[in-house]
Amino acid sequence: MEQNKEMTASESLQLISESFNRSRKDILRNSAKYFILWGVLLTATSLAIYLLWHFTGKPQWNFLWFAMPVIGNPLAALIGKGHSAVPQNEVSKMLGGVWSVFGVFSITLSIIAVFLLPMRITLMIVILLGLAECISGVLLKNWPIIIAGFLLGIGGAVFALLVRSEAQLLIFTLGGILLLLTGFIMKIQYR
Repeated sequence: MEQNKEMTASESLQLISESFNRSRKDILRNSAKYFILWGVLLTATSLAIYLLWHFTGKPQWNFLWFAMPVIGNPLAALIGKGHSAVPQNEVSKMLGGVWSVFGVFSITLSIIAVFLLPMRITLMIVILLGLAECISGVLLKNWPIIIAGFLLGIGGAVFALLVRSEAQLLIFTLGGILLLLTGFIMKIQYR
């Protein structure tokens, strides 16, 4: 005879909590490589543009920013192949949404700044980047991500307001380094 065993509300909540934490850890473990990838790309791109602008005096080198997603998205797809996929859940969907919104805002604001209305684009994008990273950290309950995002967003805003030359781009170099460090910390935390 089969026994019908029903879970209590407490057991049900415990199961949901364990499932959420397991999923969160899987997402963090899987996300480390993407933080590292985008950290490397951000660092390399910002340094290349800064050096080219600095030595030629031509701000047109900023168009190289548009190459970053063209290079990064296929690389991200490539490093995601062959690895066990993390099942989609509400947290992973929200994270994807946060970073998609960041990308759309950044590209749209950049196009507006280039073709329609000059604006302090470095200031705006560094705030958006810091905010996207902070929100990701909050969703994943991960303090290193929250702190790195806060430092980048607030520190980057102050730096962008104080520095008016091509040296502003160096804040994105710092942002890339922060993404790299965050990725390495996640890799160590969630082996």
